Amino acid sequence: MAEPTDFEPQWASPPGGTILDILDEKGMSIEDFCAAMKTSEQMASKLISGDAEIDDKLAAKLQNVLGGSAAFWLRREAQFRSDLERLDKAIVEIKPKAWLSTFPVRDIVAFGWIERAADRALQADALLRFFDMPSIPVWHQHYKMMATAVAYRTSQTYESKFGALVAWLRQGEIEAERIVCDTWNREELRSLIPKLRPLTRLKDPATFLPELQQLCATCGVAVIIVRAPTGCRASGAARFVSSTKAVVQFSFRFRTDDHFWFSLFHELGHLLLHDCSSIFLEEADLITTHEEDEANEFATQTLVPPAYQDEMLNLPAHYRAIMRFAKRIGISHGIVVGQLQHYKVLAPNKFNSLKIRYSWVTE
Repeated sequence: MAEPTDFEPQWASPPGGTILDILDEKGMSIEDFCAAMKTSEQMASKLISGDAEIDDKLAAKLQNVLGGSAAFWLRREAQFRSDLERLDKAIVEIKPKAWLSTFPVRDIVAFGWIERAADRALQADALLRFFDMPSIPVWHQHYKMMATAVAYRTSQTYESKFGALVAWLRQGEIEAERIVCDTWNREELRSLIPKLRPLTRLKDPATFLPELQQLCATCGVAVIIVRAPTGCRASGAARFVSSTKAVVQFSFRFRTDDHFWFSLFHELGHLLLHDCSSIFLEEADLITTHEEDEANEFATQTLVPPAYQDEMLNLPAHYRAIMRFAKRIGISHGIVVGQLQHYKVLAPNKFNSLKIRYSWVTE
């Protein structure tokens, strides 16, 4: 058998991708879908991600709710499982050189995550040690479900390379290990949220980041910022690395205070509202899910509580009015500007001087 020279697996796309496309065409929400299917949102999430298999009963329900024959949905399911099996067999034959080519090795070395090796075989070994994996097939099995989860949320314009993404996430795990956290406690995190809002008014990450990390650590959450290597377009992620510790991870893409703090509360919203077994990845080109909408709503209402929403949306378009309002409700000026721009009350180029632009310190 000829040795493969490239490793560019087409990750199997679950039937959930088709389900999301049809929901979008019909203008149906996840709640509408769950009601019509007479199922829970958790079960719907598993169905969309490929964790739940489509049997005869589910196929009949999908036919009635979304259209297409039951036979179509069963064929779609069979194709997905066949693709998974094919990829599992193909991965055993992948050589270190081909596997290595899927990662931005130059950046990973430059960032100090691994050392440069004399040849590609040794470099692949170094990368496996970075991932704490004994072999390439084991690496593939470990990250297979993550690849599937990313695949079903992928839009046609998605450009991130999976190797770059998982390298970024792995470095986040390594850095999170250095942060000593108490045991994860959802209610303590919920009660902590009001104490985090005043940090938005601090201008220097060197000042607010240690305090933010310390406060979140008391609830079992490690907050970290990791530079993204070439090919990784992720801006943030939230996940549990164990049953007792969660990680909220950002890249250096957030340069202004309105984006950073909205994203922080968005990720914390995921931890408070959603399934602890999931990974919540943020990137502009990924298809938005119901869970993302819920996290957005949580962040919005945390930064500008509902009691102040109407007042904010009717503020005079004047520097002093925005500054006085921001001070009174205890958040940064830039967040108010960002919210007004989001709701199209202000043009994208208006009052940006009120935003604080961050310079993230790198080693």
